[in-house]
Amino acid sequence: MDNETRQFDLNIERVLEHWTVAHALREIIANALDEQALTNTTDPVIFKDTGGAWHIKDSGRGLRYEHLTQNENKEKLENPGLVIGKFGVGLKDALATCDRHHIQTHIYSKYGDITISKTAKHGFIDIMTLHALISPSSHPGMIGTEFVLSGVKDEDIAKAKDFFLKYSGDEILEQTKYGDVLQTRSKKSRIYVNGLCIAEEDNFLFSYNITSLTTALRKALNRERSNVGRSAYTDRVKAILLECSQAKVAEALAQDLKNFETGSLHDELQWTDVSQHACRILNTTEKVIFLTAEQLRMGSSLITHAQQDGYRVIVVPTSIALKLPQLKDIQGQPLRDLGEYREEWDRSFQFHYVSSDQLLPGERQVFALTHPLLHLLGKPSLLKKVREIRISETMRIDASGNEVLGIWDPNECSIVIRRDQLRTIESYAGTLLHEATHAFTDADDGSFEFERGLTYGLGKVAAQAVKQG
Repeated sequence: MDNETRQFDLNIERVLEHWTVAHALREIIANALDEQALTNTTDPVIFKDTGGAWHIKDSGRGLRYEHLTQNENKEKLENPGLVIGKFGVGLKDALATCDRHHIQTHIYSKYGDITISKTAKHGFIDIMTLHALISPSSHPGMIGTEFVLSGVKDEDIAKAKDFFLKYSGDEILEQTKYGDVLQTRSKKSRIYVNGLCIAEEDNFLFSYNITSLTTALRKALNRERSNVGRSAYTDRVKAILLECSQAKVAEALAQDLKNFETGSLHDELQWTDVSQHACRILNTTEKVIFLTAEQLRMGSSLITHAQQDGYRVIVVPTSIALKLPQLKDIQGQPLRDLGEYREEWDRSFQFHYVSSDQLLPGERQVFALTHPLLHLLGKPSLLKKVREIRISETMRIDASGNEVLGIWDPNECSIVIRRDQLRTIESYAGTLLHEATHAFTDADDGSFEFERGLTYGLGKVAAQAVKQG
């Protein structure tokens, strides 16, 4: 190459007026990061020299002047998961913005030294456009590309670096094939695409780094890479969350579900499939039971049993709770709501029988009234049908999640009554006669036959009381 300085017209008359110096620096840093990703070289370095100029240097293949006006970059289009940009990463706009803010820019690579100047357009002396002034390389053996920028403020560099996940300090909570879930570190959550912030969200629970782009998202990424609408990235954010399988993300989602009743849910939890997936992960990774706020307020004994068994209560909206019985967790197991826990309880349930010798004196006195009480019903056949009356410390659970007071077991032809019913004659008599009614009617609670049997029993007991009184 000879020593002549050549001019290369960048064809820029007007620049993006709303771009700040930080936006321009963003493009230069993005270009360096893309080169690092494509060439698998060391990270770019960003530093300030003793003269106050800022340097942005990569260790890639070196910038050529043709790159300044490149349209869609084939190499970058073929590697969408690696790179940030696709249009030469806006270097032209970056250089124009630097010029507008009176920042002197020098670009060095083994292919030449480049500076920027406004010069009359060739053949149109009244039109001033931005030109790249290209001189032979002062460092012909140089590796990579180095931008040297004079007049840049330290805060502009800080703002520019803050656009990038690499320099943001955001913690990655979980990585998936579609992208990463990040811990939100400020009031606003961020949406990154391949590490570059393209949008902010006021009501997202997490920040996200999308690494697998949809067609809609690619189209939405204009040359400014700003003001990208939510519709462009919603599907990918959902896909990232639905791919998560670790408890850390699910726990945060589940905690946020508690805000349903107050109407302060984060937006991700408004997506039913995401809420359900959080429940699926928690069911896999922890001992949890899912309840509605109403079930928790009712406070059934089954909930107490679950908590005593080491299950942690997760409160979910009713709309989610209704769908849980149809879902399986990550390992294919049913999700444990109140109904599922009741079934598990019943499958593992065992009566803890108490013999008459183990009863306290007062309990034995009440228990001794068993046969006189049954005689009040005036059903001789009942005494033959009920072979045994037993007392148990434990009892099965009813549909509302509470322990029943007693139970008629037609297979064993026995009545089992909870021990605490022996505290008073009234409680024991009521439970015994209730279960005896099941025995002679062969009917369930709430049925017409059972209600008629109860009416009959009340009448017989009342008649005996009148006769004796």
